[in-house]
Amino acid sequence: MKMSQLLGYRFKETPADCQLASHALMVRGGYMKQMCNGIYSLYMPTKRVTRKIESIIRDEMDKIDGQEVMFPVVMPASLWEESGRYSAIGQEMARFKDRSGNPVVLGMTHEEAAVHLARGTAQSYSNYPFMIYQIQTKFRDEARARGGLIRVREFTMKDAYSFHTSQEDLEAYYELCYKAYENIFRRAGVPEVVAVKSDSGMMGGAVSHEFMLLTDSGEDTIVLCDECGMRSNMEAADCIVENEKREEAPLTKVLTPETKTIESLCEFLGYDPKQTGKAVVYQKNMTDEYVIVFIRGDLEVNETKLRNYLGEEIHPAAVITEESGIVAGFIGPVGLADGITVVVDQSLKGTNNIVVGANEENYHYTGLNIERDLPGTQFVDVAKTYEGAICPCCGKKSIRISRGIEVGNIFQLGTKYTKSMEMTYIGSDGKPHYPIMGCYGIGVGRLAASVCEVRHDDYGPIWPMSIAPWQVHICAIKSTDETVRATADGLYQALQAAGIEVIYDDRKVSAGNMFSDADLLGVPVRVVVSPKTVKRGAVEVSMRDKSMREDVEPDKAAQFIMDLVHAELAKYQ
Repeated sequence: MKMSQLLGYRFKETPADCQLASHALMVRGGYMKQMCNGIYSLYMPTKRVTRKIESIIRDEMDKIDGQEVMFPVVMPASLWEESGRYSAIGQEMARFKDRSGNPVVLGMTHEEAAVHLARGTAQSYSNYPFMIYQIQTKFRDEARARGGLIRVREFTMKDAYSFHTSQEDLEAYYELCYKAYENIFRRAGVPEVVAVKSDSGMMGGAVSHEFMLLTDSGEDTIVLCDECGMRSNMEAADCIVENEKREEAPLTKVLTPETKTIESLCEFLGYDPKQTGKAVVYQKNMTDEYVIVFIRGDLEVNETKLRNYLGEEIHPAAVITEESGIVAGFIGPVGLADGITVVVDQSLKGTNNIVVGANEENYHYTGLNIERDLPGTQFVDVAKTYEGAICPCCGKKSIRISRGIEVGNIFQLGTKYTKSMEMTYIGSDGKPHYPIMGCYGIGVGRLAASVCEVRHDDYGPIWPMSIAPWQVHICAIKSTDETVRATADGLYQALQAAGIEVIYDDRKVSAGNMFSDADLLGVPVRVVVSPKTVKRGAVEVSMRDKSMREDVEPDKAAQFIMDLVHAELAKYQ
């Protein structure tokens, strides 16, 4: 490919709306163009990167006996009504009617389509296990599109679905997929991706993992233990605390004027936040009924855990009515009004002599011991863990909080979809059974942008050889010079004939512009041909990551570059 023919502009200025480095560099480098919020057209360099990522994914899926299929983008609503997700999923799903008035949806995921494809076909236990996968465009009307291709509304994704006759067989295959994912990320140039325990969310299932690329610019919070290697998404991480026993005291109502926050209360009484119990008020989405969470004063509520415990969606209470009997700023578990769902976090278990609201304006209770004063209280874990907390695996105070970008996920779905959609097979016992499913996803565009997010410098991406848009970038400086042009043309033709992917900058632009554009394209190997290099009887070969720079004789350059490319590619096999 010659740069003079390449569609797309490259420029120096960072767009004001780009929050992440990858977003800014891919816009500046002519990789993509925004059509509307969260929806992008992709130029040739991005398509070449994503095509290579797809090739790696296909190779690893085929190695574990995956069968590539293709599901429709548009599906009848009736299919989603079978699974129960048509009404359970909110505005993220695009719903409309076809010309006949039939309700249809745009696919944001394809569990229902996978079951539809397999049911009635895999009717005997002898047909199992099997895995089907696709690489397909999806649409999710994401409320928080951000970061370029990191979080978009329309995206390309590999999703795979496995079907099994036993939990043991699913677990064995799940482990194969786990290892295949490790291979995919290593081959794509980000071996530092880690798998973390996660919340299954709308996908369902009891066991799930997210594959996280650790980076400070990530939007996900990751919980790590360096002592034992435990890794979890914040949404699924257990919160374990130690409560210091204090001297027992009677439950006493005290005047605490103008102390509606934990900070003002602690300042007024001279207490530590760990010696208090705070109330956080939510409402159920469907009914607006109040839910009050009581939690240790220094901790925060993990709303994902709370949703999972309640089994329904909730939102922070925007308005607390007088009729509710809730006294905002002075809410406590003793003497609370009836008709309110109460959740007590396990961080309050074993506490004594703590301060809580008295459900009366300007009053709190001191000396609360929940086991003594509220016998029969059930404790549940709905708190966010924190830096220095106790690791649930090794028991040490070694929890570390990091950030990451989710680049893949895997779920053990169980029979959630096959049962609701009445997919059965006849087992060896002659009876019908529901297949057990697994689900495995990777966002292709997100992975490309994530690699750029952690493989770049101030000037542009530094693409790994395995997914780079091209392998070699030839810069012909002052190409009007006949010797420069002849040397560059010859090298271009020789490398192409040998199967090397080359982008050739044949434009009549300054060296500064040429090098700036080369940095933004981020091709691993750069070859400079100029009057200066020709004069000293060489071409200059360097690596984009600045690990190597060497003068090579023109007649030996093609072989030198081929050997360099093949050596780099070998690192990603």
